Amino acid sequence: MMFTGVLDKSAITLSIICVVHCLAVPVAILMLPSLTAYWFADENFHRALVYLVLPTSVLAIVLGCRRHRTYKIMFWSLFGLATLIGAAFWGHGYFGEAGEKLLTIVGALLLMVAHYNNFRLCRIADCDC
Repeated sequence: MMFTGVLDKSAITLSIICVVHCLAVPVAILMLPSLTAYWFADENFHRALVYLVLPTSVLAIVLGCRRHRTYKIMFWSLFGLATLIGAAFWGHGYFGEAGEKLLTIVGALLLMVAHYNNFRLCRIADCDC
């Protein structure tokens, strides 16, 4: 349980970082244009986050679903991951900057909800009630 909980919390944190990055970096760049030179303002930052989120999320959800046997959590997490991957790699080209941000936020929110529910169901499954 403890390992799955750590993975779920890590995936939620990474999703929050992704949302904050999508919302805060454009505003920060408008206020301080010199920030565009930093690594976190680059488009590849989204891809790097996806590379971190993908294994963390898959492992946490698979381990959690084996424990609590509620497989609809897997559907929501896969849908969130697919949305994040699509936004990071093809979102800007197909939907523009605003569409990419919207897809990223939707994908991150779906993942956060899936991981929260996974964490909650794992705790219930481990309960000695």
